[in-house]
Amino acid sequence: MIIAGMVLATAAVVAMLPSQALAATTDRSDQQALARLPLSQNGGTWDSGHVQGVAVDIEGGHVYYSFTNLLAKYDLDGRLIGTLGGWTGHLGDLAFNPADGKLYGSLEYKADQAFYIAVIDVAGLDRIGVKAGESALFQTVHLAEVARDYAADMDGDGRFDGDVAETPDHRYGASGIDGVAFGPRFGRTDGPALLTVAYGVYGDVTRSDNDHQVLLQYDVADWDRYARPLSEAEPHRSGPVAIDGKYFVRTGNTTYGVQNLAYDEAARRWFMGVYQGRKSAFPNYLLFAVEAGAQPVRSDLIGVPGPTGEGWEQGLVLPLAEDGLEDPVTGLRGWRWKADVGLEPVGHGLFYLATNSGGKGRQAADIVLMRWTSDPQAPFAPVSADEQARILARSATP
Repeated sequence: MIIAGMVLATAAVVAMLPSQALAATTDRSDQQALARLPLSQNGGTWDSGHVQGVAVDIEGGHVYYSFTNLLAKYDLDGRLIGTLGGWTGHLGDLAFNPADGKLYGSLEYKADQAFYIAVIDVAGLDRIGVKAGESALFQTVHLAEVARDYAADMDGDGRFDGDVAETPDHRYGASGIDGVAFGPRFGRTDGPALLTVAYGVYGDVTRSDNDHQVLLQYDVADWDRYARPLSEAEPHRSGPVAIDGKYFVRTGNTTYGVQNLAYDEAARRWFMGVYQGRKSAFPNYLLFAVEAGAQPVRSDLIGVPGPTGEGWEQGLVLPLAEDGLEDPVTGLRGWRWKADVGLEPVGHGLFYLATNSGGKGRQAADIVLMRWTSDPQAPFAPVSADEQARILARSATP
């Protein structure tokens, strides 16, 4: 069921957020776009993988759902506009880029050591049953840095052990990629929006070099020259040789790393939704945050042996935001809040959070409009119909 609500960002919502983290917005067109957002939406039931990410084009009025081997496009009234499928790889988190009107998603082919960003021209996705391999809408860009870390022979035995967690191979425990989002360069709150890609990380509790989240940043302004159609028979390697930055966040190991990555312009903050880790030495939170303005510092990657085997490897480390729950032993901060299958900021402290349901052959997704509360125990709360009415009434007052 869809509740066709209209939500405006006003002082009533803004007052509930940390004042130091807000960027006031008064643009009328932005308010009108936000007014169209539903309080909730169902993303359908599909014979597919479970929902892995959502993205919202507020101005265009569309919501996108990734079901690993299926992409579904809805309008804000809940009408199904189109579907895209036909690949066997794993489509993960999604990010809509307003600069070019395209949808970006992580796409993995671990057996081929091929890791792509799918770049989808969703403006042309207007019917059900489009096949990626038969459509110019679906292009891919290969990420060589990810492939190198994934396929690294860390024990030097001359053999890469493949897609298994229980091996010393895979640099940083890299299992591929999942979370994607657009936002500023780490350490800044302005400047061009870069595509940030988060590693998946194997949940191997026997090793100590997989306790960081790994985040790559790319400038996608010239990615048209790399983009190629998807060919599963002959996976291509066309993509940027260099990265624009590689960063690390010590969270403790999580099962398959950052599943959902999001940048909230209102709070100027990055959010990372993860599957719970299993190492007892860590608090194993489900949600972490990094302030956009926090400066990366070259320092020890604790647990990652240095190149000579002595000390720790060095890398650009980002600190966790200083709110949420705090673990007294490790000092790590975060929240015990599910944000692993869909986390999408839509401005003014408002987010869509997704939940998955169903099983094999009947995978479903629902999103609910939430507001950020700052409560360490319950950082999000649903926007109710009554609250919606109060917000609309206040917004009508000059």
